[in-house]
Amino acid sequence: MRYTPPDLLKVDQRIAEAKRLILSAVADQQKNLTSIRPPDPELSAYYQDALKTFAKCRGTELWYPYVGSGIGKGAFVKLLDGSVKYDFITGIGVHHFGHSHPELIAAAVDGALSDLVMQGNLQQNSDSLELMELLLEESKLDHCFLTTSGTMANENGFKIAFQKNAPASRILAFEKCFAGRTLAMSQVTDKAAIREGLPLTFGVDYIPFFNPHEPEKSTKHAVEILKNYLYRYPKQYAAMIFEMVQGEGGFYPGNKEFFRTLMQILKDSSIAIIVDEVQTFGRTSKLFAFHHFEIEDLVDIVTIGKLSQVCATLWKAEYNPRPGMLSQTFTSSSTAIQVAKKMIHLMRKENFFGPEGKNMLVNQYFSQNLSEISKQHPHLIRGPYGLGAMIAFTPLDGEMKRVIQFGYNLFHTGVLSFIAGKDPTRIRLLIPVGVVTHEDINTVTKIIEETLLTA
Repeated sequence: MRYTPPDLLKVDQRIAEAKRLILSAVADQQKNLTSIRPPDPELSAYYQDALKTFAKCRGTELWYPYVGSGIGKGAFVKLLDGSVKYDFITGIGVHHFGHSHPELIAAAVDGALSDLVMQGNLQQNSDSLELMELLLEESKLDHCFLTTSGTMANENGFKIAFQKNAPASRILAFEKCFAGRTLAMSQVTDKAAIREGLPLTFGVDYIPFFNPHEPEKSTKHAVEILKNYLYRYPKQYAAMIFEMVQGEGGFYPGNKEFFRTLMQILKDSSIAIIVDEVQTFGRTSKLFAFHHFEIEDLVDIVTIGKLSQVCATLWKAEYNPRPGMLSQTFTSSSTAIQVAKKMIHLMRKENFFGPEGKNMLVNQYFSQNLSEISKQHPHLIRGPYGLGAMIAFTPLDGEMKRVIQFGYNLFHTGVLSFIAGKDPTRIRLLIPVGVVTHEDINTVTKIIEETLLTA
């Protein structure tokens, strides 16, 4: 806490006692959260009313009939209908330490004590500075701008690249990539449905992603396509965005040689290299996945989100934008900033990283379990796929409607998951590594197998 001045409030014994009482009350509520539980029939009408009200307010139904109660324990979450489920999608990757984690609650209380509910461009406290310095120390990049969402982190990354490489007006991306749903990012995301009826913002050209079954062939093919685009549109590309693991695309990891080969061509053409770590941040053998793939010398701009709580864009000094281009009324809440710092410190302290770190060992254990199902029922499941805390498998024949229904069936039997990819569509899991146990993984594996057998 280098820049934190003497704060009598934080060392006040009444605050310490208040935290103790809060955590004690939470622990009392968690006592019965030890296994999955079906909904309480007496809460059915009340819960259905809540779901209908949600749909009316949003203009569309929720994907799952999920309204949380605000209490959970580790990998378990309790819904308003009284049911208890395993959360193995963690808000699509936000809750790496599960639900109601005591150290994160304590950090959130520290944030709530701040004079600022939301910090922003004109008013930032020392905890924002501490978080930025922590991210820069870990990333080895030069500058950092905090922001409210992963898609805004990507927006800022592209703005930086476009300004640096003006008048270039096109970008490159991978097929099946996902960069967000804002007006600009919907043009990048390789998903036609989310940009239906939207005007074109800038030109995007797509490169085929890495195929692990044909590594050399797929790399050569990607290089050919890239070079064709650079020939077709000379000096018109400002940047290419890279996902280290394609999340929405189906949990497809690339590899070091593939990334380095493409990046070197881009470097030779003075095209910015943006790494989108909104989903991979904190989930591989390194805090930043671009370090896991050993490409740090080639990367210019990096974006993070989800697990980080506070999203951010980081970049090298040579890409520092002119004053006035990056600004937001809100960069994040004081609570999220405190929790973000605590989560990163916990991951470093509790051995999440390295070949034998928690992220990789959880993947190894869960993958072994899923592989056993695949061996016994090869017609029902293929996989597993992914890397670190990102795991996916293809149930049934991978046809989207059947996989969506399988996801609903998993939900109703007590496991939260989500879909990813198309042709085939997969079930993806973002594991709460900070709290998950082998017993949890064994139970979820059994539920997956039983749900497959009854599909």
